[in-house]
Amino acid sequence: MRVFVTGATGFIGQAVVKELVRAGHEVTGLARSERSARVLARLGAKAVPGALQDLDSLRRGAAAADGVIHLAFIHGPGDIPLLPRLRLILGGAPSGIVSRFGAAITETDRRAIDALGAALEASGRPLVTTFGTMGMAEGRTAGEDDRPDPRAPGFVRSQTEDMVRRWADRGVRATVLRLAPSVHGDADKGFVPRLIAAARKGETSAYVGEGANRWPGVHRLDAAVLFRLVLERGEAGASYHGVADEGVPFRQIAEVIGRRLQVPIVSSTPAQARARFSWLAPFVGYDNPASSRLTQERLGWRPREPGLIADLDRPEYFRS
Repeated sequence: MRVFVTGATGFIGQAVVKELVRAGHEVTGLARSERSARVLARLGAKAVPGALQDLDSLRRGAAAADGVIHLAFIHGPGDIPLLPRLRLILGGAPSGIVSRFGAAITETDRRAIDALGAALEASGRPLVTTFGTMGMAEGRTAGEDDRPDPRAPGFVRSQTEDMVRRWADRGVRATVLRLAPSVHGDADKGFVPRLIAAARKGETSAYVGEGANRWPGVHRLDAAVLFRLVLERGEAGASYHGVADEGVPFRQIAEVIGRRLQVPIVSSTPAQARARFSWLAPFVGYDNPASSRLTQERLGWRPREPGLIADLDRPEYFRS
């Protein structure tokens, strides 16, 4: 199968490209620079020059493919081009900056999914999109057939899921793959390295309250296999969960970080967490258990790599 991958040179994307190439698929990836194109070449893939905001490049890549995996996403202000970023910063009161960035991120994702969907319309070709379990309701084990909760910290991204299902009604084999908040492994650039950085800066490793809130986890190599399986076998309109550990108590994560850095492990109030973790604070205190039972039953996916705590408790995560 010819597969077009956005976000192909990222932490997860590179693992997905390697898995697709290993399985015999012909892969093209969206490349914003010559450096990205060289990375893709080393992975055995070809580059499609463009960017997430360049909708023509998305349409070209999707139109020439038998299927698409959409991994690219704006994770913060630094991913927004300079001029639009300045407009957002200067566009109103400072208290509204976060909401303006959230709206810009959501709109960019909507436009990208629409561009990819339009290129695949009425073809039956797969479009695998990526969201997070942090968009689900707090305090109960989220299942694949559940819907996002507007009160969840990850809802900014998850509210676009309904758009994916509309493309499923228009002849695209569109699917939703929700990933655990910690997709871990060597060269991790996600939540866990930010927790380690905060512990280094504050000289303590903190959790909120009793630290009993739970985070799911999945190794990026297991996640890469799942992306391939959803591409090959996923059903139109279905949701799947990239979850191996259903819910690791956050205190256990903080304890490993504290022990490895040799700093005190402390409880923090929500207000202290906001000061310490900034935008990450709502995620740090969120109880987000999630199940992949249906995913495993429907696709035959079996996570095989180390779990979150075993993977985190290695020197590789703590090299400066």
